[in-house]
Amino acid sequence: MSEEKLYAVKNDEGEWADPGYTFGPGAWATSNKAEREAGAHAYGGHVVELIEKPNPEVVSKEEAKILDSAKTASYPANYISMHAHSDPGANGTSYDELRLMRALVNGYTVTEVKKYNVKVPHTDDSYFYKIDHETCNAADSFHIDLDRPEAKFTKLEIDHYHLQDYKKEEVTDDGMGC
Repeated sequence: MSEEKLYAVKNDEGEWADPGYTFGPGAWATSNKAEREAGAHAYGGHVVELIEKPNPEVVSKEEAKILDSAKTASYPANYISMHAHSDPGANGTSYDELRLMRALVNGYTVTEVKKYNVKVPHTDDSYFYKIDHETCNAADSFHIDLDRPEAKFTKLEIDHYHLQDYKKEEVTDDGMGC
């Protein structure tokens, strides 16, 4: 998106100013806000800043359920805040919470989120697992159940915990690797 802003004129009925009679051919929108304000004053409209529509957020099926419920909640932001954390005792605003707030406002698309077990380097059978939103730890597969949610990482979580450089094994909902 360009840093230059564009402005146009819209009247109270939601109609856009016609470039043919208001500003001349091809001058429907311009970066000159003062010029648009003069046109708005002359033709009984108001200046509107034109912006690009933001891309929809990509969310999982579970997150889409949270968003659908938030739409009908008395306090949607509060609903998202209460349900966005995988850790029910989490305090503060998480990255997921902010992303879901953007999804509620800007729209969202639902996709199947791939999950991975992340192997600890230089070990025979150790994997990372999440403790909370800031910390992860490692244990061998005898001590950690790789089917548990805390042992499964999304790409976003892998980036968040700085595990991008480690070997990843994709897992499916049935807990079996691909």
